Amino acid sequence: MKIALFNQSKLGLVLEEVVYDISTLTGWDDQNPQESLKMLMENFGDLRAKIEECQAHCDAYPLSEINLEAPVPNPSKIVAAPVNYYLHQDEMNEQFSNAEYTIEKLGFFLKAPSSIIGPNDTVKLPFKDRRTDHEAELAFVVGKRAKNVPASEAHHYIFGYFALMDITVRGKEDRPWRKSFDTFTPIGPWIVTADEIENPNELGFKLWVNEELRQSANTKDLIYDCYKFFEVASAAMTLEPGDILTTGTPEGVGEINKGDTVTIRIDRIGEFSVNVEFKEECLI
Repeated sequence: MKIALFNQSKLGLVLEEVVYDISTLTGWDDQNPQESLKMLMENFGDLRAKIEECQAHCDAYPLSEINLEAPVPNPSKIVAAPVNYYLHQDEMNEQFSNAEYTIEKLGFFLKAPSSIIGPNDTVKLPFKDRRTDHEAELAFVVGKRAKNVPASEAHHYIFGYFALMDITVRGKEDRPWRKSFDTFTPIGPWIVTADEIENPNELGFKLWVNEELRQSANTKDLIYDCYKFFEVASAAMTLEPGDILTTGTPEGVGEINKGDTVTIRIDRIGEFSVNVEFKEECLI
């Protein structure tokens, strides 16, 4: 299933080019979408049959006429993997001449949930004189509380997958600061439930800036795949339902500037775009 948030936090089921409003069907509270998402995931087994019959009971809207929103609006945390593709590891080590740039040595970092935006929103650059880059990533949402989960069991704890852009200011500050500015975590276009993704570790994806293809990779080249990263993260902290884990970016990271349109597409999931502008009052 493709589960979307749209038009002021309504809950939708996406079928081809149509979105069905399943808010009433699922007891969804559009005033508290994050808690409602957690309830949906907890009760998904019981609600699934109702949702699958929504075409006969729910209002329908053309996908082209609705406003998609971030499908996970306010997680308790965003856990992110640094330097998690072999070629990106080479790229980073060549650029910075530092063998410490490996996920095995860096572990993971956290991004501020307040940095989340949705499809067709705007990334607002905080600096005019510092480079800010795009990073294309596969991300997933935790479906139930998890602690010390081995990689072999991780798939039982993942509710679904989506695309994520990890926007990053370059500099010497710690990653959480450089990656947590407001608007620096675009996600979407929706959640594809885990049962629809046979193997998340074999998904191709691409990122364009305007018409230029910048990143093209496959999750089979991850150093820590989705399940191994889940194991590592849950060994350090309790993962709560609704938390986001994002698996890192491949090679091809590049600069974005005012006026750019950035588009990400992941096989079996979908695509979305965001625009780039300067923040109203840039820091420098």
